[in-house]
Amino acid sequence: MSVTKTHWRTHTCGELRKTDVGNDVTISGWVHRKRDHGGLLFIDLRDHYGLTQCVLEPDSEHFARLERLRVESVVTLTGKVVARSEDTVNKNLPTGEVELRVEGLTVQSEAEELPLAVFGEPDWAEEVRLKHRYIDLRRESLHKRIVLRSKIIDSIRRRMIEQNFVEYQTPILTASSPEGARDYLVPSRIHPGKFYALPQAPQQFKQLIMVSGFDRYFQIAPCFRDEDARADRAPGEFYQLDMEMSFVDQEDVFGVIEPVLAGLFREFADGREVSDDAFARIPYAEAIRTYGSDKPDLRNPLKIQAVTEHFAGSGFKVFAGMIEKNAGVEVWAIPAPTGGSRAFCDRMNSWAQKEGQPGLGYIFWREEGGQLEGAGPIAKNIGEARTDAIRNQLGLKAGDAVFFVAGVPKDMYAFAGRARDIVGRELDLCEKNVFKFCWIVDFPMYEWNEDEKKIDFSHNPFSMPQMEAEAFMALDKADHDTLLGLKAWQYDIVCNGVELSSGAIRNHRPDVMLKAFEFAGYGPEVVEEAFGGMLNAFRYGAPPHGGIAPGVDRIVMLLAGVENLREIVMFPKDQQARDLMMNAPAYPEARQLRELHLRTVLPEAKKG
Repeated sequence: MSVTKTHWRTHTCGELRKTDVGNDVTISGWVHRKRDHGGLLFIDLRDHYGLTQCVLEPDSEHFARLERLRVESVVTLTGKVVARSEDTVNKNLPTGEVELRVEGLTVQSEAEELPLAVFGEPDWAEEVRLKHRYIDLRRESLHKRIVLRSKIIDSIRRRMIEQNFVEYQTPILTASSPEGARDYLVPSRIHPGKFYALPQAPQQFKQLIMVSGFDRYFQIAPCFRDEDARADRAPGEFYQLDMEMSFVDQEDVFGVIEPVLAGLFREFADGREVSDDAFARIPYAEAIRTYGSDKPDLRNPLKIQAVTEHFAGSGFKVFAGMIEKNAGVEVWAIPAPTGGSRAFCDRMNSWAQKEGQPGLGYIFWREEGGQLEGAGPIAKNIGEARTDAIRNQLGLKAGDAVFFVAGVPKDMYAFAGRARDIVGRELDLCEKNVFKFCWIVDFPMYEWNEDEKKIDFSHNPFSMPQMEAEAFMALDKADHDTLLGLKAWQYDIVCNGVELSSGAIRNHRPDVMLKAFEFAGYGPEVVEEAFGGMLNAFRYGAPPHGGIAPGVDRIVMLLAGVENLREIVMFPKDQQARDLMMNAPAYPEARQLRELHLRTVLPEAKKG
């Protein structure tokens, strides 16, 4: 890449080619590596754009200075571009056909002994990497991922603008919002005792933008949540592609976001396959029963099936007894093609025990004397006919196995899902080098809260129910079964088992919203107090609207092929949400607290 010529360089360190041979050039950068070969001193000079090999003869006036200079010092080198001999060409380097014969040297900045190395990319402790992030960011792989992140965001913007979306900025200093996580609070100096909150998401603002008549909004939005660190979410802050549209239903939102994400992933797939533009739609209930998760990894071909009927009244008293005592108990089967060995089954059983379970029942099939037979304690207890019925239902054969999980589905589905994931990975059944998207749809509007013996919101309380508004308004609390069976216009988008986003068609009618909260036990005064601003806006004319907000960090993680956000965020926090480089958070000065009319009350130190 060519850049503007300056006093410091005529070319970048990634720019020189064979066509430059014979030219006098100036390049500047960091001393990446030094090598002494038979008296010749080789310097690999690195900048943002690449690397150029530079060479000095022993009689050069700059030889001794460069020989003593530590790596990562910043220098400017001048000299003539020469062609490398055929046997020394580096085909892995864009500049590998040439080198610079150094004639002039200016040391711009001499490096001290490094706390971590840049060349070779060894694995350093997180604390060292984050404390000296400016050095860590020089490493080739991390540097490239940060550039990749910028290119991905640029592509997102372009794709949204092409679909007539306009980017608007929403406030950073705002009011506390009920997003489900803790707010970061900011004290107000001119309003003593009052606090702003950093936005957990621009949710209410983007809906108010629709009420204001702006038809298609998007923003690469910073979001702030005071929550514990996770591998797929940075502590403190993250970014999302926030978007909202007016006069749309669920399919309209899908029709916009599918080509954006599919096109984005194809652009940066680097040889990997991507789902078709029309992503699979999987109802929430089906996802739970088939994959044991509402964010299924479709690269794994395994599907869970209910096999309760084969255990009811059987000789396997553990499951049969559970079924007899509780009509809600089910037995689910996780097929394991090629997993038909006692060693693998025992390994899975041990894994289940480490997960806090009593074990993981199984059957595996083998061929003995030309006959196919089921092996394991369960097969012996339920008998040949039931064992064959299970095998036929699941389409299994000799050399295959099946694992069983029993219980009330809401209590055991997550464990069944984890078992499915482990079986798929351990048996190498999952597709590789592919991105598989799906929508999870038809989330339940409400669920039963057993502890409080009442109906509660299941997921997003601000979604429109999948029922005509007038019919919904005619319901009352006595319509218990109808409410628990009601679906909402909510949807999640999932890729390779990673939830990229939740979204919804919003409840834009104040009367329907108040009624929806009433069913969950919240009176109108509670809703008016918490959400009065948005409710009042809706009372002056609100269009039907909906949106979604895919996580930028998670998108970049998937495309970069990494599993930790630290690898795609320029200046991340550590697991305790600390910025080790800038020493934040830090104690404020007494003067600052006085200005803010605040006093800190620290927790008492634990004794012992």
